[in-house]
Amino acid sequence: MSAATRGESLPWVERYRPKNIDEVASQQHAVAVLRNALTSQNLPHMLFYGPPGTGKTSTILALARQLYGPELMKSRVLELNASDERGISVVREKIKSFAKMAVSMPNPGYPSPPYKIIILDEADSMTQDAQGALRRTMELYSRTTRFCLICNYVTRIIEPVASRCSKFRFRPLDLVSTEARLQYIADNEGLSLNKGMIPALINASDGDMRRSITYLQSIARLASTRSGNVSGMSPDAVAELAGFVPKRVIEHLALSIGVEPSENDTEDLVVPAAASAFDRIYAAVQCIERAGYSSMQVVLQLHDYIILHPLLNARQKTKCALQLGETDKALMDGGNESLQLLSLSLQLHEAIVAA
Repeated sequence: MSAATRGESLPWVERYRPKNIDEVASQQHAVAVLRNALTSQNLPHMLFYGPPGTGKTSTILALARQLYGPELMKSRVLELNASDERGISVVREKIKSFAKMAVSMPNPGYPSPPYKIIILDEADSMTQDAQGALRRTMELYSRTTRFCLICNYVTRIIEPVASRCSKFRFRPLDLVSTEARLQYIADNEGLSLNKGMIPALINASDGDMRRSITYLQSIARLASTRSGNVSGMSPDAVAELAGFVPKRVIEHLALSIGVEPSENDTEDLVVPAAASAFDRIYAAVQCIERAGYSSMQVVLQLHDYIILHPLLNARQKTKCALQLGETDKALMDGGNESLQLLSLSLQLHEAIVAA
């Protein structure tokens, strides 16, 4: 397969990944510090943290590409996903064996500093024992190996490891940079979008650039039968592609729970009369389940609906937020979606009525 063909077959997230650190958007502090590493060859252990899709992995890969070049990277850079390989064995076997290896010959066309780089993506998924073993490895092989830990939650990294790293916080991308990047990709791919499409993409992805680009590629697949023109596509189609639950479904569930519609809700909502609050809530949850909507997505949107609701007081919102958080964790841990959503709805009803 030719290089051009491989490029065409790549997901857009990979095709438009920054090739150098100057292409990284909205992370000026991290870029300014790392740019100096290109000339000084003095790179510390690093800890990148922040929300998903803000450029953490892209930044370290772009830096490694500029330090070593695409060919030397194969022997100088080890990239591991710690969520898949999170135990102490991966530190003792893969990481330690790579750190022991001698540094390969430099690439004349690149800085090629005399050390290797180990990238641990999703490092906050590593066990405490694995992080403890990693600390010792970082000490022993610091002369020839630099570590870059990437995570969403910096508090899950043990202090002995975090204290050995320079911390870089990656902020959510600003609206202007995100819009400009998505428009650049759309123009480069020959997509004709209407004005509301890109804001809808950003809203659907909640500031995650990676998700925005993936949704844009999904729109491009739909456009393949329309000669690249999707200017007539409604922004609601983006919400459908992103798996968003329609606003009316959330409002209907909230009304069943006991949250009265605000003045901003333009459509009339009617909840069928039921013998009890339980029957009313159970019927609403069953409708959501039959429609095939994700309970996790329902919880996320229900959170925003309740927290921003103008008719609920602070006490009600606080109690609801605690229940929503517990359900979110239960779903992340593999709880039954239907039962968790039903339990949550009943608990929210009690919180709203009692407060």
